Amino acid sequence: MNSKTDKKQFIIFLIAAYGVTYLMGLLMWYGNTQQLDLSAFANTQMMYPATGVMLAYLLTRKDDLNLPKWFFRIFTVITLFMLVSTVMTVIQPESTLEMPGGTVSLWLMVMQSIMMIGSILCWIFLLAAGKKRRAAYGLKWQNWKTSLFCIILFLVLYFLRVGISFAASGQLEIFTSILTSPDTWIYIASMPLSFLLAFIAFFGEEYGWRYYLQPILQKRFGLRYGVLILGIVWGLWHLPVDLFFYVSPGQGLIMLVSQIITCVAYGIFFGYVYMRTNNIWAVVIIHFLNNNLIPVISGTYSADVIQNQTVSWAQIPWSLLLNGVLFGLFLLAKPFRKKKESICSFNVSD
Repeated sequence: MNSKTDKKQFIIFLIAAYGVTYLMGLLMWYGNTQQLDLSAFANTQMMYPATGVMLAYLLTRKDDLNLPKWFFRIFTVITLFMLVSTVMTVIQPESTLEMPGGTVSLWLMVMQSIMMIGSILCWIFLLAAGKKRRAAYGLKWQNWKTSLFCIILFLVLYFLRVGISFAASGQLEIFTSILTSPDTWIYIASMPLSFLLAFIAFFGEEYGWRYYLQPILQKRFGLRYGVLILGIVWGLWHLPVDLFFYVSPGQGLIMLVSQIITCVAYGIFFGYVYMRTNNIWAVVIIHFLNNNLIPVISGTYSADVIQNQTVSWAQIPWSLLLNGVLFGLFLLAKPFRKKKESICSFNVSD
């Protein structure tokens, strides 16, 4: 960061990405003591990193004609609405709606509507911004052949990791039955529509981590150390959900260690994809696939599977080995051997 403007942008990003996250973590702690449904917090938290970047640019680059102002403004407003709704799930947990399938939380229903309507609005304003503005702020889809290759490569590695895990635990038949189940393929067939109606959450993370923070850390610490440090700070960013949402009470520390291992390994691969394609959308899609395939491999086809998990210290070495081999070894790939000056110049025309 070579100027006061850069430092101001960085401070704004940190306040939004980490300050708001940890502040909401205090509310999560309270909600956890009351045994409330905290699923709203996880979804909203994903929005903060990109919102931090957008606020930083909106406040410091007001005169930039290439700034996609309305896309940034709409995204920021949607984040604010989701944040308020998330707070309301704790303040008014008794607000419910009677639905054919039973009673559901009013505020969770409101958030789902905000997510869907917000995603549609963001697509509209993103397209309306024009190619020039999208290109100027890393929002352009490009290098589609390389991007598609990286997405397919991730899926191969993802299912390879899952298959090895099932085989190691003597449950390979369960994995096979999941892959051959019609429900699996119906769920997978619905994923493109799900992405269109919920992309802002995954974009919310990746525009902050890969587009904004990764180049900063790589310029400061080098290509390899930059993504390793990003993986650690990305993992620590998950602290509130690790302590109060993902796992059973008392297992938060184990989950945090596991989270850091996963984020470092994924951070290497995601960083590799972004450096190779210079296409943030490739990483956004990969992040979406990673999160939305969890219900598939669990065999439940429900997002509830990510809550109240049971983890143990015995799983940590296995996670370190498997993630390190399948994703961590990309640290040796060609993009990481380039000079620091080439950080944002990895896009190869298809």
